[in-house]
Amino acid sequence: MSNDRGADGNGAETGEASQSSTNRAAGRAMGADDTYVESQVIMTTVRVVAPFAFTYGLFLTFHGGGSPGGGFQGGAVIGTTVLMIAFAFGIEPTRDWLSNRVVVGLASGGVLAFALIGLVPLLVDGRFLEHAVFDEEFGLYHGKKYALEGVEIVGIAPIVAAIVIGLFFAIAAGFTGDVDAWHPAGPEGPPGTETTPGAGGGEAGATAAGDGSDRDAATGGEQS
Repeated sequence: MSNDRGADGNGAETGEASQSSTNRAAGRAMGADDTYVESQVIMTTVRVVAPFAFTYGLFLTFHGGGSPGGGFQGGAVIGTTVLMIAFAFGIEPTRDWLSNRVVVGLASGGVLAFALIGLVPLLVDGRFLEHAVFDEEFGLYHGKKYALEGVEIVGIAPIVAAIVIGLFFAIAAGFTGDVDAWHPAGPEGPPGTETTPGAGGGEAGATAAGDGSDRDAATGGEQS
């Protein structure tokens, strides 16, 4: 009787291992397209709205120095426009269209421009981002205004837009990337799957468990 119970227990473990392997395989089959559902209504709407949204972001950025708006607001609207395109046409196609180099270039260029405009006043004993120096020391026509707009347009706006887009792509990679790459448990499987210690993952673990149960049953028969 004890041998029968042992064989049944090993068989149950084998079934659990096989089910776990199946669950892991199903989890790994989750691709980049399972979070995207094509909708002609959404795609057509975004085709119409996106150019206006992008233009409005540029408007806020260029007119931020003398009217409501600025680099933060304009950059956020521009970045959100890219997110809207990704929701409509898919994250991976948008990532391929707007590569990581472009996003990193926007952020790096914005930081460099912001630093250069801010550090120039230090060359004439001014303070960081003291835009009045461009009028008083360099004699530039409306130098203070242009310096402020330069910080907003080529500094802050690209940085904010790149951060919004980059964070979106980074977060989306956790849902559309390889399951083993983002799941804290590693190759054991996606959340919600149960793993059996010693199963070894996949058919190899199930085969090993089955061989072990056969040997136990044979040993029990000889002892009887």
